[in-house]
Amino acid sequence: MAKIGNFRDRRLPRRLVQLYAGLALYGASMALMIESTLGLNPWDVFHQGLAIHTGLSIGTASILVGAVVLILWIPLRQRPGLGTVSNVVVVGLSVDATLAVLPAPRALPLQIVFLVGGIVANGMATGLYIGARLGPGPRDGLMTGWVARRPGRSIRMVRTVIEVTVVTVGWLLGGTVWIGTLLYAVAIGPLAHRFIPLFTVPDPDRPRPGPDNPHAGSDHPRTGPVQVGPAGSGSSPDDDRKTGG
Repeated sequence: MAKIGNFRDRRLPRRLVQLYAGLALYGASMALMIESTLGLNPWDVFHQGLAIHTGLSIGTASILVGAVVLILWIPLRQRPGLGTVSNVVVVGLSVDATLAVLPAPRALPLQIVFLVGGIVANGMATGLYIGARLGPGPRDGLMTGWVARRPGRSIRMVRTVIEVTVVTVGWLLGGTVWIGTLLYAVAIGPLAHRFIPLFTVPDPDRPRPGPDNPHAGSDHPRTGPVQVGPAGSGSSPDDDRKTGG
């Protein structure tokens, strides 16, 4: 697995603030989508369905699912970073805290505002926590680790299989699948593409981009940093490529 940040980097304070701000915002964006009642992203459909049948809060369900997914990293030989472990806990706490104070909209126009605001905030949160370079989310690592251990599988295929599976199970458990689910799927890629480069903290060990090497400092020689969707999926403009093990 690629090295996760340098903890002696003088930018570490900024990276930590950015990481936890992003994770808190991610949980708040989940709460906005939940209260809109117009549809959730695939993993949150599953979290909601699980919460319905267990009596747990959706934040607690998210934490438990994240912990189980993290355990699945072991056979995939993935190593979590600080951001990975923090993702499991902080997002769940944030969504529950936000739901406790967020009023439920009654009028459709306000529901739409909640939905769109939640999706945009989710994209921004993704840029913040990934840009901090302190480790991917547990669901992101599950996908990339599986691809690394299964040569010939594309990132897009593995992402699709995982997300279709969790949204189907979540829907069967009673999670909300509607127009917001589709809108999220369409919008989150472009939003991540905009926000990840905007918030990525430069790596001091890499040269700055210049006329002779415009992609210097990026994590991918042609496309820039790999974009990991907030729903737990990873993608880049080049994600149909095959990954060797």
